This record gives sequence, structure tokens and C-alpha cells, in this order.
Amino acid sequence: MEDFEFVSPTHFVFGRNVESKVGGMLAERGAHKVLLHYGGQSAIKSGLIDRVCASLEQAGIEYVQLGGVRPNPEIGLVREGVALCKENGVDWVLAVGGGSVVDSAKAIANGACIEEDVWELITKKWQNKNVLPIAVVLTIPAAGSEASKNTVISNDELGMKTGYASNYQRPKLAFMNPELTFTLPPFQTAAGITDMYCHLLERFFDDVGPVPITDGMNLSVMRTIRAEAPRVLAEPDNYDARANIMWAGMLCHQGLLGMGRHEDWATHGLEHELSAYDTTVTHGAGLACLFPAWMEYVYDANPARFAQYGHEVFGLASTGDVESDALSAIDETRMFFASLGMPTSLSELGLDEDNIEDAIDEMIPTLRENKGEPFGSFKKLTMEDAAEIYRLAL
Repeated sequence: MEDFEFVSPTHFVFGRNVESKVGGMLAERGAHKVLLHYGGQSAIKSGLIDRVCASLEQAGIEYVQLGGVRPNPEIGLVREGVALCKENGVDWVLAVGGGSVVDSAKAIANGACIEEDVWELITKKWQNKNVLPIAVVLTIPAAGSEASKNTVISNDELGMKTGYASNYQRPKLAFMNPELTFTLPPFQTAAGITDMYCHLLERFFDDVGPVPITDGMNLSVMRTIRAEAPRVLAEPDNYDARANIMWAGMLCHQGLLGMGRHEDWATHGLEHELSAYDTTVTHGAGLACLFPAWMEYVYDANPARFAQYGHEVFGLASTGDVESDALSAIDETRMFFASLGMPTSLSELGLDEDNIEDAIDEMIPTLRENKGEPFGSFKKLTMEDAAEIYRLAL
């Protein structure tokens, strides 16, 4: 087991109607004026924003609103939020939505406390200790951003998408009501499940040997996701299934399930460039295409690890041929994503042999800038390897 530090300051409030507690709990923590940050019209049409506003008003908390967060949140809206916070004396940022909204809120909370442009902070990766406190009302279980130290922001002008990690930006409060996820479209539900599952894969496959306590928890959550995913899709208003998926999504990216490991994150790096190249690509859908391709490309570095994963998660019996068992585990992973309705090849996302090379030429330079070379911990990869994985995913 590798040395590590682990910080988890988030206070979770989980269950039915917990969004009604937002105002009171923020007031208890000294909030006076918040930036209420959200995505599109669904949070408004559902009445959620009105309920949150009513809770704030009842607690005597003032607020300014900024909606419009898109999937793959963009730096332009972040800068608008930073300006609003500075102009209005905001002392908390309240994100109502999924991972994109929370990621945008984290970037705003950082930018509101620095003189420099927030994009400079994100790209130069320096640690900012002065961050506005963040609260979350979660509506989409997927990214785990409601408890993680990570944010990912796009810059359309530069064609970049990059992450920034800091324990200082972990949310202080997370309100998690599974009922808020009942009306999620099946594709969005499936993409979220894929994303959280891939967060576990990134942590399970690296160059560290067995870490039994961490591995056991990781594999257990993988099995739970596999069991609950078909229930959620077949019964969208099944509270228990939605609750298990919502809590799993948090656990998948809070950090606990990677303790003592290096973690890999090569595939997330590959996908970030894909969805920066084409901002219509949903993150989970891109991962469903790229993760099995990465697995096929690197499994020979430690086929026994893949065989163990296949046995523990999919119940695959050993054939005595560890390489064959590893490949079977990869096939099962691809079939699991397909069973959710996810695409499993880049061709399904509009890339083909005629335009993949142009896409690679555009994606590789920013991948090199964001990840460096070599990258990944399970198997060290070059930019040439990255290009081959993109081609393998066609």
C-alpha cells in the first residue's frame, strides 16, 4: 500500500425532501448571500429551484442566480460567476444540478477569491487555499463531484478541457435526494452509471500490487452498480435502486476507494480530449467507447489483475489461461456498457476511418499539454499509444 493523505469534509444530508433543509443548514454555517448556480430549464420546470429559493428566503439568506451550465462546463460562464460573486459579496456557492454544475461552482468558488484569471489557476495547477465554501443539491448521480476534490472545465476558444484537483474545493454540504433523479432520461442515467463505474476502473487498475481493504471496497461497489443499473433503467422511480446508485456515485469519486493506490486516469484523459474536440459527446458515452479499447491495449501489463476483476465482478470462472480470462473480463465490460444503451465504438459517435486522423491530430497536442508524457500508471503510455487507442476504439 502506498502512502496517502485523505480529506473528506463533506456533510451529507441524504433522503427524501432534503432540499428543504438547504436554507437552515447554510444559515447555521454563517451564510448571508449565496450564488445559486444551476444548469438548464429542467431544474426550473420541476420546481426544484423554487423550492431551494423558498428555503433560502425562509432562512433569511439572500441570493443571486446564474443558470446555463452545460455538459462539459465552459470557462466563459465560470468567469461570469466569478464576477457576480465579487460584485455581490457572495459568501457561499450553492450548486443545484449534476457534476457539470458542481464543477462549474468549484471553479467559481476558486476564482472569486483570487486576483488572477481562474483559467490560469486551473491550467497552472497551483493550490489556492482561499475558496468560497460550496454546497450542493445533487440531481444527477455520476461524476461524484459533490464530495470530490476534482473539477473539470472546458475552454472552447482554446479547444481544451482540463482538470484541477484541490482538497480546498471539496463541498462542505451535499444534499442528496434520490427522488430528484426519478425523471432523468434513460440515456443520462446510463451515462452517469458508466462514468461512476469508470471511476472505479481507473482506481483498480494501476501499477501497485494488491491493496486488500481498498480493492475489496472498490469491487463491492462495482458489483452493486452492476446489480442496481438494470433495476434503475427498468424502474426509474424505484427509490431504493436510485438511492443505491446515488450513494455509489459519490463513493466512486470521493477518493476513499483509491487509497493506497497510484490510480491510472489515462482513459479519462483520452475522453476529456474527445469531448473537448466534440462538445456534444457526453462524458459517460465517450468513456464507454474508450475504456474497453484502453483495456485491450494495456491488459498484457498485468493480465492477472484483469482476470481477478472478471472473477470478482462478473463471476467468470478461471479457465487456467490467464490471458483468455483477462480478455473475457474486457468483453464483459463492453457488454455491460452496451446493456445500458451506451455506444461502444467511436463510430457510433460520428468518428470513422475518414476523419479519425484529423481528430487525433487535434486531440493529441492538448492531451500532451494536459497529461504530459508518459502518462497513466497501469502501463506508461506515449502519445503514439494514445493515438492507437483512439483508432482501436473505432
